[in-house]
Parts: sequence; structure tokens; C-alpha cells
Amino acid sequence: MTATDPAPTALAQGWCALSLLHGRIEAHIERALQAGHDLSVREYSLLDVLSRQHDGEGGHLQMKQVADAVVLSQSATTRLVTRLEERGLLERYLCPTDRRGIYTNVTEAGLLLLEEARPTNDTALREALDEAARNPELAPLVHAVESLHVSA
Repeated sequence: MTATDPAPTALAQGWCALSLLHGRIEAHIERALQAGHDLSVREYSLLDVLSRQHDGEGGHLQMKQVADAVVLSQSATTRLVTRLEERGLLERYLCPTDRRGIYTNVTEAGLLLLEEARPTNDTALREALDEAARNPELAPLVHAVESLHVSA
């Protein structure tokens, strides 16, 4: 098989199907969150990740950990945090044990918006998965997603 061979490999076809499923789901959720709550998928994800922080050992995430959790670069995550901070949804503060560290918390307004948006996110996700399940190429991937039991 050469690079110009029109027959894609099974691996490439699987990757394309997974990418297609992800894109469709994200676009559907994006439209729903924007329309209902003026939030992007990334903004919602960031609020969700940061809302799960807790006091105690390992409870607060460093910016690199946050970036990894929302699948963005550190610089893109910092810009996103700044935008949400300007909207009053997040606040930053210095780490009490390491003055070089900066943590980010979700404000009360951010928690309220997140709780209001969570049903929209969940409904849009369900709708997107149900729609994708009707496509024979995507149905096995939908089944795989639905059968995953991943801890947050």
C-alpha cells in the first residue's frame, strides 16, 4: 500500500469515524450551550473541571493539570481562564504554601451557571449520541462510549 492508495486502512477508517463522532457531538453541545447559557464547550468543560477541586491533598489543580483536563495548551487555558474571570465566573489566588503557584476557583456565579448548564450539556450529549447511533459506521463507537465507566 502506498501513500497515494485510495483504500484507507482499517485503522485510518476507525480514526476518521471517531473524529467524526467527536466533531458531531461537540458541535451539537456547542450550539446548545451557546444558545441556552452563552457558554462554549471549552468554557463549560473548564468550569466543570475546576468545580471538582477540593481542599486537602491534591485537591487544587495547577494550570498544566487543568490544561490537560480540558485538552488545551497551557496558553489557551490561561486565556480561557482570563475570559471567564472577566465574566466573574472564576477567580485566581496565590497558593498559600507556594507563592509562585496560582490557583483558580469557580465563583458562586460560575457554580450557578454550571448547574444551570449541566442539564443542557447532558441533554445535548444524549441527543448527539442518539443521532450518531443511527449511523451504522458510528453505532459501534456510540456503544463503546455508552459502556465506558471512567472515574472523573
